[in-house]
Amino acid sequence: MRAVSAQLQSGEFHAAHDRLETIVAAHPSFAEAQRLLAGTKLALGDRISAERLLRHALEIDPAWTPTYTTLGELLLASGRGVEAEAVLQRAIEGSRADPRAALALARYYNNTARPARALAVAAPLCTGRRLDPELATQHVNALIALGRQAEALTVYGNLAAAAPEDPAVAQALAIALNAAGRHAEAGQIAHRTLARGSRTAALCLTYAKSLMAEGDNEAAEAALRDCLRLEPRLAEAHSSLSQAIWVRTGDLAQATEALDEALRRFADDDGLWATKAAILQGAGAARAAYECLGPRAERPHAPPVLLVRAGLAALDFDPAKALSLAERALRLLPDSAPARNLRAAAQLGVGDAGGALQNCEALLAQSPDNQYLIALQTTALRLLGDARYAQLCDYEHLIIPLPIEPPAPWTDVPSFLADLTESLNRLHDPQGHALLFQSLRQGTETTRDLTLSTDAPIRALFQAFDAPINRYLEHIGRGDDPLRRRNSGRWRFNGSWSVRLRNRGFHMSHVHPRGWISSAFYLQLPDIMADGDTDEGVLTFGKPGIITTPPLDSEYTVRPAVGMLVLFPSYFWHGTVPFESPQPRLTVAFDAVPRLSPTTP
Repeated sequence: MRAVSAQLQSGEFHAAHDRLETIVAAHPSFAEAQRLLAGTKLALGDRISAERLLRHALEIDPAWTPTYTTLGELLLASGRGVEAEAVLQRAIEGSRADPRAALALARYYNNTARPARALAVAAPLCTGRRLDPELATQHVNALIALGRQAEALTVYGNLAAAAPEDPAVAQALAIALNAAGRHAEAGQIAHRTLARGSRTAALCLTYAKSLMAEGDNEAAEAALRDCLRLEPRLAEAHSSLSQAIWVRTGDLAQATEALDEALRRFADDDGLWATKAAILQGAGAARAAYECLGPRAERPHAPPVLLVRAGLAALDFDPAKALSLAERALRLLPDSAPARNLRAAAQLGVGDAGGALQNCEALLAQSPDNQYLIALQTTALRLLGDARYAQLCDYEHLIIPLPIEPPAPWTDVPSFLADLTESLNRLHDPQGHALLFQSLRQGTETTRDLTLSTDAPIRALFQAFDAPINRYLEHIGRGDDPLRRRNSGRWRFNGSWSVRLRNRGFHMSHVHPRGWISSAFYLQLPDIMADGDTDEGVLTFGKPGIITTPPLDSEYTVRPAVGMLVLFPSYFWHGTVPFESPQPRLTVAFDAVPRLSPTTP
């Protein structure tokens, strides 16, 4: 078994498989040998035999938690999430709880937007020393998703005080500090831990994110390259590096140079190919993204993640192809939410609004607050001529322009906006390029959450937003629709950013999937937008951000004015019309979500 362990660690799966078959034949009641044999069969592509061996191992020894863990991971990879949950729960029960099972389950819950469940799994194992760094990361991510950043800071601040040399605690604390907008502190902790010799790819990535948020892109790029030297196949690091280079250069070839080098070394890594496709599509090159994956997606046994990524690229120009790819992915992973979302969007593209509506309603039963799914649902209702569309998308009643009052110590709105504009312009790189994966074209967007800013005018802005948001909630009232049923009168900000559009700039139509109430606040507008005879620069609602059959256009517009705050449901498709002017169009936007209780931060 020691020899087998060495072979497994070195990736010699065929040799380990043959030796384990000999051991199992000689010792058929040895459950751990059966589990490891199943692992080698899984690595060699024989999932059916692997599952059969694992279930037999559990019959031999039903108390051996690592077998439950391996089986749960196999079920997750097979798209059988409900079965996997039950199996992994068995692995974390009792005195022999397996941290690896907790990690798999917490990551699954976070990835499927169920942070409360992720927290319940991770928290009991993240209270003392010798933390698993990946599990601690999932714990922090769950707290952040629940709006409990302050709790994450308290928990890991206390652990860091008790164990200042523990790299897992340091990493978790740095992640929590980044989420709280305290990027300089996060960077200091990560840098200090790296300097002590705890050089892991995950910590380098956390450090790089701190640097990027602080605007030190040169140092961030260096940290990301350090990260990739440690783990050259880490997709998230490649994605971050590509984005950093793109913002600096606007050149896709430069942005993907390191990723292309990794693909030359690891040509069979589907995750890296999917990352490159995402970068290309994020820069607006959907056809190039599809061509990047096309040959790999055509393989009979292409993995579902790659099929979905190819389908997302095809969705921008060929919904029928996207639908075919979604169906293939779902045959392999029937529970895959990304594949099911892709199928619903593609059905709208090919004219199957009825099928899309049925799929959206099934998905919303599991994720009722997902604003993208509600947007797909309302689009299907509009295509079908269903009366529910007018209720859910009552633009005249649910889109409200509101003025703000000057926050103290300012005594008038113009002087406040002048100071605020100066603060925001310092955050926009005049030579920068639009971020990847965003709706804006020809402009720049800030990267740090403005609600966490320490700048006086920016902080005052969010104080000025309080009264209009409360007035909006009073205006919409309560009800049983997706917007009103969440209206308890309590809310919190869930991220904010500023956009500065240049000449010919605009926003493509989009929604905010993790919002509830979204916004646009106007600080600077080109003079041309004052002309009531042109629609240049206006805010539009109703035009889907995906292809539909038949095509649908916008149904409602709002003409912005300086000092105006526009509030609307996050599931409304919205965009802007391009404008021709050398003068910028400067805005601030935020999402608000319900505050779960009076004590929730």
